[in-house]
Amino acid sequence: MTEAAAPGTAEYWDQRYAAIGDVNVSWFQDAPVVGLALIDGVADSGASVVDVGGGASRLVDHLLERGYRDLTVVDLSAESLRASRDRVGEAPVTWIATDIRDWQPARTFDLWHDRAAYHFLTDPDDQQHYWQLVHDTVVPGGHVIVATFADDGPEQCSGLPVTRYSASQLAVAMGERFTVLESQSEQHTTPTGGTQSFVWVLARRI
Repeated sequence: MTEAAAPGTAEYWDQRYAAIGDVNVSWFQDAPVVGLALIDGVADSGASVVDVGGGASRLVDHLLERGYRDLTVVDLSAESLRASRDRVGEAPVTWIATDIRDWQPARTFDLWHDRAAYHFLTDPDDQQHYWQLVHDTVVPGGHVIVATFADDGPEQCSGLPVTRYSASQLAVAMGERFTVLESQSEQHTTPTGGTQSFVWVLARRI
């Protein structure tokens, strides 16, 4: 029997993906409708996009179909990235397995997308570091799209605590170096038929 990994580690997420598969995780979406609509509103296929916590998400598939050719997917779990690599084949995607708290990008991007990674950061220092990283990684005038559990959403995900946000709380967390352009609520239906409340914020990096 494989020894259980410490909660929140790369091994923890690898074991979870290996055990239940990428289409059975609670956040799975075959078509990431809200994220794609927000991206379509601010970027075209010539934009460079980084999907943080993207793992096995289908977002990269849809962006490739739209003609995007400068895509980077960052995730703590190498197992989730492998699932995406196997699915899209030799597509022009850079895959990076790392903890977002340790990532030191060697380049900048036009657009930062994060659906359901940031809310796992419950330590204030980690949260502050995240937004500094976003600021340093996104070009001036570039865009940031972040989704978290809403303030009436789940308090945990995959056995881990999360920080829930309203749209206004998420805007405050971003700080004055970002201009919020839009916010949306989403009722996500999980593969088991449950419902989870998400909040989305689209902002421009000043």
